[in-house]
This record gives sequence, C-alpha cells and structure tokens, in this order.
Amino acid sequence: MDRLDSRCPLPGYARPSILICLLILTACLLTYPVLRTLSLQLLSVVTGSYVSSTYSIVFVNCPNEQIARDIARAILDKKLAASVNILPKASSLYYWNGEIEEATEVLLLIKTKTSKIHMLSSYIRSVHPFEIPELFSLPMDQGDVHYLRWLEEALEE
Repeated sequence: MDRLDSRCPLPGYARPSILICLLILTACLLTYPVLRTLSLQLLSVVTGSYVSSTYSIVFVNCPNEQIARDIARAILDKKLAASVNILPKASSLYYWNGEIEEATEVLLLIKTKTSKIHMLSSYIRSVHPFEIPELFSLPMDQGDVHYLRWLEEALEE
C-alpha cells in the first residue's frame, strides 16, 4: 500500500511532469521570434537563398535637399543603413491641422536591415525638423543575391 501512495500525487497537486511540460511550452512561446529569426538566418546561410523581410526600405520626406543629405550622411555614419537615395522635388499634398497643405519635399529611400528600423526611426525623429516626420518602411520580398550580400556586409558592425 505504501508503494502505491508514493507513485500517486496528492489530490489537487499537478504531476511534476505536467509542470515541466508547461514550463517548456511557455519558454518556447516566449522565445519563438528569436528562434524563428535564427532558424531563417541559418537556412539562408546554408541554402544561399534570401529570407523575405530581412531587409527593408524606409521612406522619409525632408523639407529640403540639405536636410536630406545631412540625415542621410548621419545614418550612414552610424551604420543604421547601407544605402540612401535622395529623390528631389516630390510634390506633397497632405492634411495638417485640419487643412490641406501643399509642399515640395525631398524623399529619402533608405535601405537597411529590418532589425535596425527601430533605432533608425528613433534617430530620424530626434534630428528631423518636422514635428511628425513621414517615416515608414516596407520589407524587401525579393532582391538580387549579390546586392543583398553587399547590404549585409555594409551593415556589419
């Protein structure tokens, strides 16, 4: 009888194996983004293929070309981007304070790693003269393998 009691848990207590399984499941769910990123990078290295959403293009409007150049140089110096295109004289129409506004702006196309977008956005907001800078990104779904390899090497720390 004593042997039987030692194998059966007391009523109301979960078996240790169930608790361990729940802890492992919780740990897996919490680390899923990191595990997914690492596994996709490993797949990319092993197969030589491109993993979608590893890189992004960030769009930022600036009031003039000098400010655009200053921001572009600063983010390249800080290794927040590998390349920046400056497209002059974009006509912009937008709502601001309930009114339709019209302006000529300069568009930056910034090529970077998706993982750097948060730091890049924070930096641009800190130096940009607009109260609310237009700043958004799109993931690169496809790209030339050689260009993407160059992009990766240019952003190495």
